[in-house]
Amino acid sequence: MRSAFPVLMSGMLLGLFGVVGAGLVGFSHESTAQRIAQNERQVLLDQLHVLVPPQYVDNDMLDDVVEVSAPEQLGTALTRVYRARRDGAPLAAVLSPVVTQGYSGPIQLIVAIRADGTLAGARVLSHRETPGLGDKVEVERSSWMLGFAGRSLGDPPPARWKVKRDGGVFDQFTGATITPRAVVRGVKAALEYYADNRDGLFIEPPRNPETKDG
Repeated sequence: MRSAFPVLMSGMLLGLFGVVGAGLVGFSHESTAQRIAQNERQVLLDQLHVLVPPQYVDNDMLDDVVEVSAPEQLGTALTRVYRARRDGAPLAAVLSPVVTQGYSGPIQLIVAIRADGTLAGARVLSHRETPGLGDKVEVERSSWMLGFAGRSLGDPPPARWKVKRDGGVFDQFTGATITPRAVVRGVKAALEYYADNRDGLFIEPPRNPETKDG
């Protein structure tokens, strides 16, 4: 019996270490996941505030969110719309459409539209366009995306919402027309969706996209 005691103790200690180790790993994973989620939330908020400066907004745009379904216009089955308000009145809506006709794949946008239908601005969140050509849609590489600010469906008229090569007003890139053509199309589609649905967008109660129904 005495010879079995050390073996039994070793087994118990190994089991205890296993339980403690699993607990530490789980705690570490949960803490890391929380930090990652917080960082992602802050990055998104910073991106929204580039287009809709926080000094003009008195609501939490990350909580004042609706999801809409307009895949033909906005490129995905569900598109998030972040709403900005001041004193309860609509200030702007930021849509997150996906342009599916990029040269190397989908292009994720955010498009901020003021309550009056003019653009506060647009940015590319992600893409796989050709470095040195299509990647000029990044504001870090060129000022091309800044040209959308202040535009609307009336400026230019809808028929001129194209790159210059197609008879529109927007510049294309040297050696790369497909990328700017796709982005112009995506921004225009967001404007058209907003024009058709503005009142409903701001009336619909906010829903946390991370919360599942039921």
